[in-house]
Amino acid sequence: MTSVQLRTIAGLHESVIDYANRVHDLRSPSDVLNELHDVTKKVSLPVLGAARFPPKAADWDSVLLGKSFFVHKGAPKGWWAEYQTLARGKFRPHLFLAQASMVPYTWSEAKQMMEPIGIDRWSDELFLKYGIRDLLGCPVGGRWVVGFWSRKDLSKVLERQTRNMVFAAATFSALRLEQLTRPDFARTEAPARLTPREIAVLRLISTGAQHREVAEALRIGEETVRSHLKKVQIKLSVRNRAHAVSEALRQNLIR
Repeated sequence: MTSVQLRTIAGLHESVIDYANRVHDLRSPSDVLNELHDVTKKVSLPVLGAARFPPKAADWDSVLLGKSFFVHKGAPKGWWAEYQTLARGKFRPHLFLAQASMVPYTWSEAKQMMEPIGIDRWSDELFLKYGIRDLLGCPVGGRWVVGFWSRKDLSKVLERQTRNMVFAAATFSALRLEQLTRPDFARTEAPARLTPREIAVLRLISTGAQHREVAEALRIGEETVRSHLKKVQIKLSVRNRAHAVSEALRQNLIR
């Protein structure tokens, strides 16, 4: 590592510590992202935005700008408006990856594993249209992701130390955003209300029981079991019974 790189990393370290010391005094989400942007632009990683997850899996209307999504003013002009329009009714690979990840990731690295093809490439093509060559996603606590963008392939230029320090700054920003938006969190992400019978069905399904075994255990018909599962899938906005069990566990609806 060159002396210039070492000085840059040392300066970033000081900036991150300073940001951590004053982030809790910031009074609005825009202030949090603006101050974060001032830290990370020094290493050519401008802030794209931050999002609180999970928005309802099948409902793009649950993504509320200024409530659960925050786009930084420095994001390429026009990108967010077009993204919103195209995102409706489509699989959103960037958001899926953000929800599934536990550690910082770059989109260039993720593509090597995910290999998005066909219609799933729409968001990637949209980023390129607006000059976004790569992204750094920083998931925080399974609830937030803070994103940064670059005009370069980050897998080739982003040092591990820089990535770790940007992730630390992103973590502090997400914690402050959670505090500032907590009243809306309860409204937009309230746990689904399942009936006692629906919960009983899910508990048995989570043990690996088949429909016939659930029906026998609860003394109901197999069609009734299927009906309960269908209602659960609608309430939880999930695709299948495995997804329903996973989401119910995440929301502490079953144990």
